[in-house]
Amino acid sequence: MPKRNVVIVGGGSAGATIARELSSKLDPSRYTVILVTSRPEFLYLPAALRVLVVDGHPIEDAFMPYDQLFADGKGSIKVATVTNIENNKEGRGGNVLLSNGEAIQYEALVLAPGSIWDGPLAFPETQEQYQDHIRSWRQKFRDAKHIVLVGGGSVAIEIAGEVKDVWPHKKVTIVHGQEHLVNGTYPMKWRTNIEKRMRQRGVDVILGDYIDGIPEAQGSITTRKGRTIEDVDLVVPTRGGRPNTSFLVSLQPSVLTEHGFVKVDPTLQVKSHPGIFAAGDVLDWKEVKQAAKVHSHAPVVVANILAYLEDKPAKKVYKGSPELIVITNGKNGGFAYLGLLWGLTFGDWFARMLKSKDLMVSAARKALGVRS
Repeated sequence: MPKRNVVIVGGGSAGATIARELSSKLDPSRYTVILVTSRPEFLYLPAALRVLVVDGHPIEDAFMPYDQLFADGKGSIKVATVTNIENNKEGRGGNVLLSNGEAIQYEALVLAPGSIWDGPLAFPETQEQYQDHIRSWRQKFRDAKHIVLVGGGSVAIEIAGEVKDVWPHKKVTIVHGQEHLVNGTYPMKWRTNIEKRMRQRGVDVILGDYIDGIPEAQGSITTRKGRTIEDVDLVVPTRGGRPNTSFLVSLQPSVLTEHGFVKVDPTLQVKSHPGIFAAGDVLDWKEVKQAAKVHSHAPVVVANILAYLEDKPAKKVYKGSPELIVITNGKNGGFAYLGLLWGLTFGDWFARMLKSKDLMVSAARKALGVRS
């Protein structure tokens, strides 16, 4: 019988992890694992903010090769943009359509396209373009005297910490729509402590207010509530990402919520599409979207794909993940929360040892199979 394709759309943490696991478990004489990704290298977002701010920080910490991703080389990479998914109306499987006109047939499909970001995290896809992007943002941060960060989540806090590490006296302001930094998933005491610590580093924090759009900095900007922020020369969007799922609009029956997330059953099979699975940021699941969730999503998806290919019932269900977050505050500090027991919080020492010092780059490279 001809070999059948298992296709993974998206080369971020979720897609790469699932592709690597499937390549180690599927019989290569029967199945071909294909990872479709829009860029030729893996983008490791936890290191990206330091790379964008700090001159001389190795770009390789944020961009890593895929060339050792598959177990024993049992898989292939297709660098392309997906434009549409067609399901086979006459039976299982379908086609993944690419922008170059190519169609890849699939027996099972994984949707892990991740998020779309604005501002510094909106990396272009080619190596030459993203290197120019990094150089441009480094120049912007270096030249700016007053930086305003629009949004008060982890991205804003980490950028502020990186800036203060390099330029302790540079003026930084965070504007956040909620009454406390980050979001209501986390305990109030922890959130207020983050605000206090950021202020101690010399970061101005404006809460319960908004900056509409991303205005060009021309000396001063005005918030929605009429507050004027003076002498601004760089405005940086640091709001969260949004699901990268526009290519799924025409898939029928419909798979998207009104906010663009993918509707799934607890088996992480897409609703009404048992041969299509989803993982990562695009899941319509009540949890904070972050790379750490992949370690809970991937085992469910892999086990159930293996069962599906053998015409067996799904073996695992996803029951959610404990909320865990580590937010850096430069290289030597940060804030950590673990949603176990009564909710555990940790400070500088824990954050530095776990993430802030080296951003867990070596662990990310190991997960990709990178040996050198």
